[in-house]
Amino acid sequence: MVRIRLRRMGLKGQPSYRIVITDQRSPRDGRFIEIIGQHNPRTEPATDIVKEERALHWLNVGAQPSPAVERILKRTGTLDRLARLRSGEPIETLVAEAVARAAANPVSPKTRYPAPEAGKSKWKAAAAKEKSEG
Repeated sequence: MVRIRLRRMGLKGQPSYRIVITDQRSPRDGRFIEIIGQHNPRTEPATDIVKEERALHWLNVGAQPSPAVERILKRTGTLDRLARLRSGEPIETLVAEAVARAAANPVSPKTRYPAPEAGKSKWKAAAAKEKSEG
């Protein structure tokens, strides 16, 4: 069965995710068929970018979203547009609507949790504190 799910990217402690189409038997970060978007939980608010046309295509042919991706697709309005596509609305108008909505809500590159400066991670600070106490 084909699934739509998240694939973890980013550094340790700084996750970001790609929304991918994959076989459900593949590992989380393993082989995938296609990348259809991205999700960054570190921005305020969380950044969700979805290639609407490809997402609607895969949902229409039977791909099942994971629970996390389903919440993302609801938040971006993709699942509502899927219902309208199935009721007979043309895909071009739905994609144009999604593009207009994305343009109205610009993505902020500023993260809520900035990366630590070089040599200033909380793990190194805790290790130095233990060394000085012991």
